[in-house]
Amino acid sequence: MTTSDTDAARPAPEAKPQAVTPAERKPATERTYSPGLTGVIAAETALGFVDGEKGQLLYRGYPIGQLVEKGTYGQVAELLWTGEWRKSARLVPAVIPEAVLCAMRELPDHTHPMDALRTAVSVWGAWRRPHWPPTVDQARELTAFAPSALAAFHRMRQGLEPVQPNPKLTLAGGFLQQLTGKDPDPAAARALDAYFVVGAEHGLNASTFTCRVIISTRSDLASAVCGAIGALKGPLHGGAPAEVVSQLHEIGSPERAEKWVREAIARGDKIMGFGHRVYRAYDPRAAALRKVAEGMSSMADWLDTAVKVEDVVLRIFGELKPDHVIKTNVEYYAAAVLQGVGLPPDLFPPTFALARMAGWSAHAIEQASADKLIRPDARYVGPPEMDVPSFGSR
Repeated sequence: MTTSDTDAARPAPEAKPQAVTPAERKPATERTYSPGLTGVIAAETALGFVDGEKGQLLYRGYPIGQLVEKGTYGQVAELLWTGEWRKSARLVPAVIPEAVLCAMRELPDHTHPMDALRTAVSVWGAWRRPHWPPTVDQARELTAFAPSALAAFHRMRQGLEPVQPNPKLTLAGGFLQQLTGKDPDPAAARALDAYFVVGAEHGLNASTFTCRVIISTRSDLASAVCGAIGALKGPLHGGAPAEVVSQLHEIGSPERAEKWVREAIARGDKIMGFGHRVYRAYDPRAAALRKVAEGMSSMADWLDTAVKVEDVVLRIFGELKPDHVIKTNVEYYAAAVLQGVGLPPDLFPPTFALARMAGWSAHAIEQASADKLIRPDARYVGPPEMDVPSFGSR
């Protein structure tokens, strides 16, 4: 072996990071400020890729449309957690710990389901005590627990007892069974499973970033997911599908859409289900869910209205705002699917959280492997240094 061969085969020693002295560190006022962190690269991920210009969403390289068509939520969750496509992978609903049931029984009647889910995850964390770093087993356990907890709360607020999960059902089917106490319609279970797939992961959105920040402190998975649920609860992030339903009920029929849309735009109202901070093309998740919704026979009339209203909205936007690319986003057809499977609107946001459990926990695992505290700077815009005023003695 030659000397050059030996040198090539031996890995170069790792360069030690050089400390930056206060004198060398650029003041925050001289660095670029991006409100809302728009355009700032805050993490590297192998989980999801979003191309807003092309309308593309990939989970570990697989297009979302193919995942909805050929996969299940259990397979997709395993893909996100492990990087492997396992045909045999499945998730089944879990039994709820008694400590969680006791805590939820004490919640007041006016509790929002999103708050109930956050509480359930917090109690699960106190009971389970998941250690850092988060693991795939922890992710599987939490993702399987969450639908059972939300379904139990929904029944208890109706004065009904929780239903034991059926391990023969999928996670989505089991959620419907625990909500109603009846075996779910297979088409409805498949539609909800598809919704779980498209909701599982979407890059470094607000709730996922929150999850990664918390995990970066070496906190536990339950704490990180509680924080993510809190971020998703905000109406700018997770509440749109319920508002789409209200909007379509207000429109009433396709014949009223033209007048309603033009008046809404003239008032400057936001039309829910259209436009996206990232996508400048048709949201691929909306396209996948539209196909699913079209296959639901129980949704025929409502979906027909939704499709016709969508056509009117896109046409009018193109006419009145030709310089603004506004396309249908996932919330529009998420509303169709969630209403079609019989969920009340106030369950839409926490059901979105159930879908995102796989992505949040996958990001938590990925962030823990990087083991780097997320700690950005802030630009100070307050007054300059000054002395505390002296008021004399009394």
